[in-house]
Amino acid sequence: MRIEFYVLSSSDAEGRLRAACQLALKAWSAGLPVFVRGGDAAQCEALDQLLWAFKAERFVPHDLHHDAPQSPVTLGLDEAPGFEQGVLINLGSSLSPHVERFARIIEIVNQQPDLLDACRENFRTYRQRGYDPKRVEL
Repeated sequence: MRIEFYVLSSSDAEGRLRAACQLALKAWSAGLPVFVRGGDAAQCEALDQLLWAFKAERFVPHDLHHDAPQSPVTLGLDEAPGFEQGVLINLGSSLSPHVERFARIIEIVNQQPDLLDACRENFRTYRQRGYDPKRVEL
């Protein structure tokens, strides 16, 4: 399993959502199913709206998990993905309860102090579980 922590230089919450949309587009364009795990229902709704508008020339087929769990890009919380071996983009502050079902996990980190602490803990937890997470500066 490939695990990467994408580190943003700002503490802007909107930048984190835009990065998630970019990464979802890239993974979906490569033919991979994507599960974007939000921190809460409001964040999932915001991602839903942003995915409709962030790239005028490209449509990213997506749905909220409760509406269509088999969608190419699914937005949810702790639900099991409707596919195996896809990409998890984690915006939650903890690990997904379904990490073993993904081939790749991307954690998006910004400079907001509480989020930095949570992501550091996630990094340690992945290591304790025997994974080798990598840090990627954006």
